Amino acid sequence: MSFKYTAKSKEGKSVSGTLDAADRAAAISLLRKQELIIVSLDETVKSGSPFKLPFGMMGMKKKVKIDDLVIFSRQLATMVDAGIPLVSALDILGEQIENKTFSAVVREIRNEVETGSSFSESLARHKTVFSQLFVNMVKAGETSGMLDEILDRVATYLEKTSALQRKVKTALVYPAVVSGMALAITLLLLLKVIPVFKGIFEGFGAQLPRPTLILITISDALQKYFIFGAGLAIGLGFLLFRLVRTEKGRLKFDTLLLRLPVFGILFIKVAVSKFTRTLSTLIKSGVPILAALDIVGKTSGNKLVEKTIDNVRANVREGESVAEPLARSKIFPPMVTRMVSVGEQTGELEKMLSKIADFYDEQVDAAVGSLTSMMEPFIIAFLGIVIGSIVICMFLPIFKITSIVSG
Repeated sequence: MSFKYTAKSKEGKSVSGTLDAADRAAAISLLRKQELIIVSLDETVKSGSPFKLPFGMMGMKKKVKIDDLVIFSRQLATMVDAGIPLVSALDILGEQIENKTFSAVVREIRNEVETGSSFSESLARHKTVFSQLFVNMVKAGETSGMLDEILDRVATYLEKTSALQRKVKTALVYPAVVSGMALAITLLLLLKVIPVFKGIFEGFGAQLPRPTLILITISDALQKYFIFGAGLAIGLGFLLFRLVRTEKGRLKFDTLLLRLPVFGILFIKVAVSKFTRTLSTLIKSGVPILAALDIVGKTSGNKLVEKTIDNVRANVREGESVAEPLARSKIFPPMVTRMVSVGEQTGELEKMLSKIADFYDEQVDAAVGSLTSMMEPFIIAFLGIVIGSIVICMFLPIFKITSIVSG
């Protein structure tokens, strides 16, 4: 939110300007920290401000990507380690960041830190940019006096998370694009090409082969009901989208994803990798286990996994180990739960979790490669059978007429 203010300084001079804050109370707090006596404070909308609309809505200038956060964390860690004051470091980064939206956020954080807020508190006010994990790790770094090391660790974690996301996208986008192209080509043939052949065949005045008749019937039905069918598909898609946005619907959808024949194994490996790496990073950074499990659950990206981790957290609060409720969930493989158990017994849980994450990152790599290799022949075969069948059905009457003429 943006506010226009008029105030008096300690010397009695009138001061006016604008400032950004989470709400009216935060704006008042910022002005008081500057030792100003507030005369008026009105909410306004800054012209050209990237915060006119919430992130994700129209009017946003540019989304803050994981890669932006990686560079920010790595550069800030280097500056803090070199002894540059935090305010000066944020000032430098605010000027050199190319993403205008992120640059404005960093400059606002810099102003908040300069007026007395802690770095983690300032980050927490920008939930659309900095996740709960990021904020809690920075808070742990401030408490322990190892902010530079924690920021470097955050950057490493975000890099590996980003790489994992790219692998999953690679596995899903390729078959989706090829299947979409196959569907588009098939519809083009049925809606545009076959009606042309139908007109030609009607001029022959001869009995058409049965496969050709069936294909022409399908084409006629598709032309007649195409708008209705497209509307029905869009309506069903919208209903499914709304259903998935509900708590129960999301849980059922995410459960189905983990049980899919081919992709389910990949999704489970991704969930294990993300869970172990996030928990390892948080524990290593000094975040308490209960708070770490709460963050891991909320950042898991899968409702079934989140529900399982919430159950683990409840059991840990009652005195159980992490491994026991994980084993009862039946989601995490036995190897994972046993390695977690060994890590707890030896007091090196974060190291064990990190090893599990590295192992499952390699497993995701292998799964994506094998999935792509396995799906290529199936997609090619599908295209060959569908489009080849349509072409053959269209040329059957021509072959028949040719054979009659030559006979």
